[in-house]
Amino acid sequence: MEQRDWEEIIERVGIVAACVIKNDRKYLLVQEKQPKVYGLWNLPAGYVDKGETIEQAAVREAKEESGYQVTLGQKVGVYHESVGKPVKHAFTAQVVGGKLNPNPDEILDAKWLSLKEIRNLNHEDKLRADWIWMAISRAEELELG
Repeated sequence: MEQRDWEEIIERVGIVAACVIKNDRKYLLVQEKQPKVYGLWNLPAGYVDKGETIEQAAVREAKEESGYQVTLGQKVGVYHESVGKPVKHAFTAQVVGGKLNPNPDEILDAKWLSLKEIRNLNHEDKLRADWIWMAISRAEELELG
């Protein structure tokens, strides 16, 4: 596939790249600031820009939303809720630099949360979407082997 074809697909469908970042048995979630999802929790994630790969977008979004520099591990999954919604690609990631410094233009808060805390947020409908819990659960499964 040529670059031009790839860019047209991204514009039409919308592709999101996300990082499932775990450290000391806790996962990093960011609290959304944009009006339609205000206060909900999400993985560091965002749209793939023209000219970048899904992996590059995942690393960029982690840095922009959390302040952390990360390296990607394995792909956790690909999630698609319905027509008109973006396709989401989630990767495990490890912090290799930076410090927690969420972008105040996009993020209200960023926290390291235990699996139990995230499960509770999911039950209380405080996660942005179901795929976030599915990605974290899948990352747990992959880690346990």
